[in-house]
Amino acid sequence: MNSQAPPTDAGAASIGRRLLSGIPTLLSSLLAVAIALAAGGVVIALSGDNPIPAYQALFEGAFGGQRAIAETLVMSTPLILGGLAFAVAARAGLFNIGLEGQMVMGGLAAGLTAAVDTGLPAIIHLPLALVVGTVAGGIWGFVPGVLKARTGAHEVITTIMLNYLAYRIATVVIGREDLPLVNPALQATQPALEAAELPRLLDGTRLHAGIIVAIVAAIVIWYLLYRTVFGYKLRTVGLSSGAAAYAGFSWGRTIAVAMLISGLLAGLGGTVDTLGLQGRFYNVALGLGFTSIAVGLVGRNQPFGVVLSGLLFGALAAGATKMQNTAGISRDIVYVLLGFVILSVSALAVVQQFRNARRQAARARSMTRDRAADDAGDPLVEPPAPPRTI
Repeated sequence: MNSQAPPTDAGAASIGRRLLSGIPTLLSSLLAVAIALAAGGVVIALSGDNPIPAYQALFEGAFGGQRAIAETLVMSTPLILGGLAFAVAARAGLFNIGLEGQMVMGGLAAGLTAAVDTGLPAIIHLPLALVVGTVAGGIWGFVPGVLKARTGAHEVITTIMLNYLAYRIATVVIGREDLPLVNPALQATQPALEAAELPRLLDGTRLHAGIIVAIVAAIVIWYLLYRTVFGYKLRTVGLSSGAAAYAGFSWGRTIAVAMLISGLLAGLGGTVDTLGLQGRFYNVALGLGFTSIAVGLVGRNQPFGVVLSGLLFGALAAGATKMQNTAGISRDIVYVLLGFVILSVSALAVVQQFRNARRQAARARSMTRDRAADDAGDPLVEPPAPPRTI
């Protein structure tokens, strides 16, 4: 009789084990948020204000009604996609600090495409603008990936340089007075045609279909990382390039494709912000890419963890205005809270690594003692004393 579980049951059990294994990480992240809120409360109190009304206003601004929740989701959408972009690169052992430039290129390309009056219906024009913006970000991520694979150029240096290059390209394009697709006086592209805009999900709010795109992207990335051969290769390369080489994995090809996927996600983040929220591309540095790095770190580079982290950051951004207007607390305190969240997550991660290192060291010492005992014989029986000579 075959006692092996059916494939569907085995897959369900594997997913269940993975979800259970993520509970400690979730609890650790919640603890980091609680520590950050406590530390932020101390800062508010030291500044002479009452933190309780401030946090009440912050919560109401983020979750106090349909419009507040919609605003939280709007703020979270590009951060989720940017956090996923950072997570994919991080899983391959890369630090993609070029998310900002990739978002800029994606938003610029999408804005220009959406402003072209092609006469195409929405079923064609909208996907076309989404694809063009996503591909533009992917190219901007693929270049440093290829440089890393071919020459060993560090991705931090190349992506930082490409960030500035993206800014300059956007400035030059938006400033072209002979280009009918842009408005130099407004420092933006022309408004996106209605056929190229992401539809609104709730009347009277700014919530658009980009949040659906972000959730679907998180599911796809989770499947890619944990249910495909390429995902296994990517995670192996990130954990140990030596092990990947021993297994016959192409290190260069894997990291190049990882940076391509990371750039595609970042470009998609800039695209949905342009087509869904802004309605055009504005040549203004919003800092979404750099904030997305923090989203990925707080989400522990796990796709669904990134979704929760993006919602947290979106809630803080959405509630900041309400806190300032109601409690009279500067919205800049939100950046202090975000800083405390990142520090708390990093500190808890260091503590966990220290514990794991001690546990592995203890296990190694135990194995060494056991091996020595096996070589010497039964450790419970002491060898007889040598006979005395008379």
